[in-house]
Amino acid sequence: MSVSAGAASPAASAWARVRAGRMPAAPLFAALAALLAILVVVAAGRGAYPISASNVVAILLHKAGLAQGGFEPQQMGVLWTIRLPRVVLGVGVGALLGMAGATLQGLFRNPLADPGLIGVSSGAALTVALTIVFGNLWWPDLSRMLGLALLPVAAFTGGVLTTLLVYRIGRTSFGVSVAAMLLAGIAMNAIALALIGLASYMATDEQLRNLTFWNLGSLAPATWPVVAVVFAVGAVALAGMWRLRGGLNAMALGESEARHLGVAVERLKALAIVFSALAVGMAVAFCGIIGFLGLVAPHCIRLMAGPDARVVLPGAALLGAALTVGADLVARTAIAPAEMPIGVLTALIGAPFFLFLLLRAKGRMFEG
Repeated sequence: MSVSAGAASPAASAWARVRAGRMPAAPLFAALAALLAILVVVAAGRGAYPISASNVVAILLHKAGLAQGGFEPQQMGVLWTIRLPRVVLGVGVGALLGMAGATLQGLFRNPLADPGLIGVSSGAALTVALTIVFGNLWWPDLSRMLGLALLPVAAFTGGVLTTLLVYRIGRTSFGVSVAAMLLAGIAMNAIALALIGLASYMATDEQLRNLTFWNLGSLAPATWPVVAVVFAVGAVALAGMWRLRGGLNAMALGESEARHLGVAVERLKALAIVFSALAVGMAVAFCGIIGFLGLVAPHCIRLMAGPDARVVLPGAALLGAALTVGADLVARTAIAPAEMPIGVLTALIGAPFFLFLLLRAKGRMFEG
């Protein structure tokens, strides 16, 4: 019996009751999709060379073969070559981080779980940093063989290993201890930061500039080939996490209950770790560390629509995409002509949000 199908039907009525009185899924998805579309159009038009929203739409329709003219050739060049790859990359990265956060929260059965807080992002960034500084020295043939895929492979490997280690430390005979998990994540972040600092000390000037980018996060390297890689691999991660929706719903009832519902719990854990690490790895490999999106997006969806993974997973992907595009828009325009790293901005927003959740949960957080 598959992981997703095993629990979807037996738990459906229970989850329907849990979601009673919450915002229905269809209007929520429609509102999030509309918000994302508006942000995409606005973000694509804002910058040093402004393009009106009507011209942005006209160019997109022209590229789709649905309209002709109504804009200047220079506007098409700026939009299609510079702005749109960055905006589309933001959509993909935000969706990956949002759904990865929702998946990890479902796996650990706690809304405080986040790819950054439990060390997944820093673990992925560490392997990327080591690859940037020592890759040509340690595995030159692998660097030439993988090419553009080298950094995503390195980030995925680091993300998987870190997630497995944190899960192993947080595992007790009574289930996953949230306190142990978060403390392990703090330790992993500290270790990764120290090793990244060591790599920075040994890096050349060019390598140091690249490492600074990874630490702060940015969508600046966006090109259509990068977008193609992120969306191709990211689609596998998103589809894989979506297939776990039934098992994640059952896991919310407890591991023993999930087993009684026919869920292959250990297989579910392995797949959740692999797909979430793949999603985070793709984001970190090309955009660096963009923190707290995986915490904020799923929690906001739960507040609006309830805990059903069939709603939280796609909702978190849509909201994560919207938050990333909006944050990048602010980062590009708030202190123009300079650009604020998007990771700094998301941390400024997400860290207070995490403290708010922590204060709400402090009474039961250390109960194990």
